[in-house]
Amino acid sequence: MDLTDLQWFKSSFSGGNSNGCVEVAFLPDGGVAVRDTKDRSLPPHRYTAAEWDAFVSGVRAGEFDRP
Repeated sequence: MDLTDLQWFKSSFSGGNSNGCVEVAFLPDGGVAVRDTKDRSLPPHRYTAAEWDAFVSGVRAGEFDRP
């Protein structure tokens, strides 16, 4: 799949430092690509829609919060 024409989004929690965050792009097949802004030449990680939904649900439920 060609990823060159994707629209990438940075989290609003990333602040003003564009070199220390991740970006996501929604894929035509419903999946999501994630890349590190420090080196955009590296291939992004790709997740299916189900994998991404499970991750986002876990974040919202606090599953990744530190005790």
